[in-house]
Amino acid sequence: MFKNTFFPTFFLLFASLNLFSQTAPSHTGLDSLLQKYVSETGKVNYKGLKTNKKALDAYCQTLSANPVRDTWSKEEKLAYWINAYNAFTLQLIVNNYPLKSIMSLDGGKTWDVKRIQLGDKKYSLNQIENEIIRPQFKDARIHFALNCAAKSCPPLWNRAYTAENLFATLEVRAKAFITNTQYNEISASQADVSKIFEWYAADFGDVKSYLNIFLKTPLKANAKVTFKEYNWALNE
Repeated sequence: MFKNTFFPTFFLLFASLNLFSQTAPSHTGLDSLLQKYVSETGKVNYKGLKTNKKALDAYCQTLSANPVRDTWSKEEKLAYWINAYNAFTLQLIVNNYPLKSIMSLDGGKTWDVKRIQLGDKKYSLNQIENEIIRPQFKDARIHFALNCAAKSCPPLWNRAYTAENLFATLEVRAKAFITNTQYNEISASQADVSKIFEWYAADFGDVKSYLNIFLKTPLKANAKVTFKEYNWALNE
């Protein structure tokens, strides 16, 4: 007797495709690019990256086709948003390279331009950071993972962020930045630190207390805190 297997087979295929669409995308494409074009100190070889623009565009398109789903874990969501911010920033620079500073784009307001297509929505870099990452995840360490393509920004990590060990990685990145004398000069009695700690004071709370989490020699209660001028020159 003839047995119709079309509908069960079609249903299983549809279900598997739907399940695939619900899965967080792989970040290996970005990881390979970062390892190749970003140094251990966070300097970006934009000239070289531009020669491999197709690979960067392909990764960005992967993110565009796979927006965040409610079914993803907290780690998967945060890794996605951090990588999206960094990848689309790289794409923005590469699309306009050569240039001396990201501040030369869009009259210094490039972070407000909605050019990032993720699913059926368009986002600006500021929306990703200030309307999604900061309020949803409430983790000040993200400021040491997001990179704005400037020399004073916390250095771009030469790996992509993944859900696996994400929060341990953020801890490492935070300590690496805070204890790097190129960005922060700290003694027990004085701290001359990145402007980030002033701009995002609401996220860090008491700056001295936050810094002390990562310092071998803690700041004294009466230590003076000042903020460095920000260098917007390109991080190359």
